Amino acid sequence: MSAEPRDATITYAGGLRARWRWGGSGQAAAVFALSEAGGALTDHGPLVGDDPDARCRAELRIESPAGAWTARFASTLYDEPAAVHWDTAGLLVVKYGFQTYGLEARGGALRWTHRSATPILAVLASPRLRHVIVQSELETFAIEADGAVGWRIAHSDVVTGAELVGGRLVLTSYSGLLNALDPATGQLAG
Repeated sequence: MSAEPRDATITYAGGLRARWRWGGSGQAAAVFALSEAGGALTDHGPLVGDDPDARCRAELRIESPAGAWTARFASTLYDEPAAVHWDTAGLLVVKYGFQTYGLEARGGALRWTHRSATPILAVLASPRLRHVIVQSELETFAIEADGAVGWRIAHSDVVTGAELVGGRLVLTSYSGLLNALDPATGQLAG
């Protein structure tokens, strides 16, 4: 027997109120059972593969001063979805499974998508950066507002945590080592 779908409510800057609901493989009907009416509904599940409802599913409902919209996602592994509001680009950047999505914050339109070879751990944004940082288990990506990869770094150890601290991107590895990168360039920070 599968666990019940999980829920979260989060408020982002700019008056964006998000309601998340997600579940495991084959739980699409339960995840979408409480979908709210009104606003645009876009299903990005087919971007991950055929028969997205057989995979893990997530639904994001945004209410903002500009109106409401809903987006659905699919993943090949169970994951808790997360997002960051990248206000300088006007995007809500969503991470779910191996995929990252750049959605227009006010209307939900998909501007770009990026797939990683390993699960995405975090998405980080700052008004001081011209890109968003996408951290997967084995790579760090800088994704520009148009979806282009600004820079990319591969890691030899599995990354378990990523934070922007004091103008640095601090990565924690599975072995417990800390690395500090310049988030603007991806170079090792001194």
